[in-house]
Amino acid sequence: MPHKTSSISADWWDYTTLDSDIIEAVARLTPKELERLSRPGFKVSLYDSLADFYMAEALEYITAWRQSTADNPVGVCGPIGPTEHLPLVARLVNTLGLKLGSAHFWGMDEWYDPATGLEVPVTHPLSFERADRELCFNKIEKPLRIPDAQLHFPKADTSAYKASWKSGVRCALMQGGQGDVKHWAFNDPLPRKGKFKDAPPSGAEFRKLATRIVDLHPLTIAQNARTSGGGNIAMVPTKAITVGPVETWMAEKVSIWHAGNHDNPFGQRLTAYMISKGIVNTAVPMSLLADHPNVHFHYFRGGIGTCAVEMH
Repeated sequence: MPHKTSSISADWWDYTTLDSDIIEAVARLTPKELERLSRPGFKVSLYDSLADFYMAEALEYITAWRQSTADNPVGVCGPIGPTEHLPLVARLVNTLGLKLGSAHFWGMDEWYDPATGLEVPVTHPLSFERADRELCFNKIEKPLRIPDAQLHFPKADTSAYKASWKSGVRCALMQGGQGDVKHWAFNDPLPRKGKFKDAPPSGAEFRKLATRIVDLHPLTIAQNARTSGGGNIAMVPTKAITVGPVETWMAEKVSIWHAGNHDNPFGQRLTAYMISKGIVNTAVPMSLLADHPNVHFHYFRGGIGTCAVEMH
């Protein structure tokens, strides 16, 4: 059966190219049915309040970093989006007096500027490194902080970042959100051209992708303008540097947090359904996590919403 053309952009693969039977099954899912999608290797949890949701998200960092020792360093790979938990992470570290001298942190992604051939500087208003530092790491008391050399942020020259994943540091947790285009980090669907003009890459092909510079799907650009730039699409870069599936499969656990702000009711259901059912289609990059051994989806119950038609 030929693949459908995207309803968003004919030049790209994305979830709108999926078979209609998947789309229809997902739209019917109730919150109770969503929670029942848990299976061995994939867990779904719902939270009744945002306070509980963000505290649980912050505690994942603490749980991972508490395992770290000088002989067996442990790291966390973390997102920008959601960000509300980051100040809570700093507060918990300070309150507990948790010394992070052996711990590591990997940023998931960063914007790329084709004009300079470099990652955007930390002075850029949308810089992810800047947000991580200002919302979390700069708030941690100096004697407790992770040494700067153990904070790994993606750069245009990806060699040092990739090497840090192979340096003997155990990644206990990769934590993130989900974008409108159903990505984690900036693992967007690929453009519909060349080798992938008639079909998206297989899951095995996509899994070979490591940290790299990527072109961003139009939906991703629009989403970041909506969530971070007040709707100013012109200010959002069209390329980024992203952690890849190669590094993702080095993480012992992948934890995805759905507060209801970054993806819509349909999208929040779609990826859980595909992962639960073992349906891998790289037009929906998040579906690759069906093959990861330890994935946990978290939902704020008040943000799940409904797929029913409502005219506004």
